[in-house]
Amino acid sequence: DARSLLSATSVVLKNKQSTYFYNSSPGSLPGLFIFTTLAASKQHTLKKQERLKSRKQLEQLFKEAPSFHAGMLKVYHRLQEPAQQEPLLFGVGVGTRHFKKAVHRNRIKRLIREAYRLQKQALKEQLQTKEQTLCIFFIYTGKELPLYEPLAEKTALALRKLQEIYQ
Repeated sequence: DARSLLSATSVVLKNKQSTYFYNSSPGSLPGLFIFTTLAASKQHTLKKQERLKSRKQLEQLFKEAPSFHAGMLKVYHRLQEPAQQEPLLFGVGVGTRHFKKAVHRNRIKRLIREAYRLQKQALKEQLQTKEQTLCIFFIYTGKELPLYEPLAEKTALALRKLQEIYQ
């Protein structure tokens, strides 16, 4: 804990982005330590309200929704009626056939969620202007553990395809 390091001869200065800690106490190395907090951009988030979790919505999505392949991703998509507060509802899944270990499935899901989170903004804005809600579910169909870059490319391809479909 940083507070336990403070002594009578230490100074802490804070602003919105950084904390400056100057230590000149005897018996320790004097110096200026800068702790920077990176403020996450508000547009690149994946909130709980944006997750597709409802069993009813998932069943409808898999029964009725059209799908397409974007490389190693199978994408199910469907406009939701009536429109909700969030314009995009997103879910991701990885089958157990090729990935027996939960650690591997969770890693792939984390990579897909991260790629989606960073690239969803254009589609989200398009849906907000039309006041529509789109449910999307990505299923990873590859047979090997992917790297982030190819997965991010295929995610971008899928999101561009969705933008074209729902223009």
